[in-house]
Amino acid sequence: MIRILLSRKLGELRWTQADLARKTGIRPNTINDLYHEMTDRVSLEQIDLICEALNCDLIELLVGVPNSVSELNSRNRLGELKKDT
Repeated sequence: MIRILLSRKLGELRWTQADLARKTGIRPNTINDLYHEMTDRVSLEQIDLICEALNCDLIELLVGVPNSVSELNSRNRLGELKKDT
């Protein structure tokens, strides 16, 4: 799974979500979703804007974490969670 480390990076820099939204032009709701890792998709353009504004590398914002076996077994071939029927 991919973890979004935006909350950590903003904390290190003592920036608010509103600061980042103003600096990048990205909607505050989008910043909030990234901050709380509540999004499934993010555009490369947005990631680029965030990295530029925060003066950081991609690896400081996104990191891959191994999936657990139970999580892998609960996903279908499209990566969506299977529904129990």
